[in-house]
Amino acid sequence: MVALAVKGKQYGVVLVTYGEVEKLAVRTLVPSSRKIVQVVTRQIVKLPKAMIYALGDYRSIKHYIDWKVNRYRSRLVGINRSQKDGVASELVRSGRLAAMGADVVVDEAYYFVPPYLETVLEKYRTSLDGVVVVPMIPVESAFSCGVACQMAMDVFGESLFGRVRVMHGLWMHKELHRIYVDYLFGSLHADLLSDKGRKPGLVLVIHGTIVKGRNGKTPTVFTGLEETYGFFRLMRNRILDDPRNVFGEVRLGCLNHSAGGEWTSDTVEKALSEFRQEGCEAVAMFPFGYFADNSETDYEARRQLDASGIECTQYIPCINASPAFFRWLASLIEAEIGRLDRQHEFFCSNDNEERSNGTAS
Repeated sequence: MVALAVKGKQYGVVLVTYGEVEKLAVRTLVPSSRKIVQVVTRQIVKLPKAMIYALGDYRSIKHYIDWKVNRYRSRLVGINRSQKDGVASELVRSGRLAAMGADVVVDEAYYFVPPYLETVLEKYRTSLDGVVVVPMIPVESAFSCGVACQMAMDVFGESLFGRVRVMHGLWMHKELHRIYVDYLFGSLHADLLSDKGRKPGLVLVIHGTIVKGRNGKTPTVFTGLEETYGFFRLMRNRILDDPRNVFGEVRLGCLNHSAGGEWTSDTVEKALSEFRQEGCEAVAMFPFGYFADNSETDYEARRQLDASGIECTQYIPCINASPAFFRWLASLIEAEIGRLDRQHEFFCSNDNEERSNGTAS
């Protein structure tokens, strides 16, 4: 936890993401996998408790063997923690919150590993005037920021509207597009930029989503399908139109699951196969649909790239610890705290009794 030492009302900022176990062990994987099945999978299909446990335990053993054999360790929690520290430093440096008269506590939380988001929100429910929740995934859906919204409603109940703001729509910000493009072109290796052969290709990786349910119908939950393709189109156009562009083509690469029905067809495997069939000798991969590397990006997607049979490849990590990214996100958070302050005044001006019984951690 990082506290910002300024005066006035106290607000919390929670950077939340899915979370993956840092220490690989069956005993840590089991509760995480069960929670994943309970929170996410149940939005697609209704499962009895016994089935949730069975699927979660199977998933745990499968990941344990796979990651152990291939010596993979997730960096997601460590990266999110660093992002929390980077954003907090930017908030301190800007001075806008001090001028606003607000004390801010910046924290980390996760959906599937401790500290759980609902635990952090419960801690702040009686000790702070309000909380800004920042889902660290650019495209929202019922499976990403929707989880944060539901947990906030569960914890805050009727006081939600005056106490909580969940950030969304990060993928639409032009400043993020600029940061991404600068980061992408600044990360390219010289080997990828050689003049031999055709221009290199680029695969933009994002988490896939469900197109049709098991019944063949459009899912009733918000899947973020239009947002996924909208974000890709924006980034593809921005990259191809940039004077620094070296890519002949930019393709979408979705990382799908298998349960729940029909998933997005523009997969990583398909994008790499098309580049290979076209005789493309060099391909870069950038997970634009994630703010932090995790087992889906620097393990699953990267392994597909390495096994693609393409002569020259480069995996470009997620934005992770970019100072420009920290500055951009901190500026959005500052604006959200301003909105939350006005929101709090409107909804909670006469409701400070509960807060007076608690103290900030």
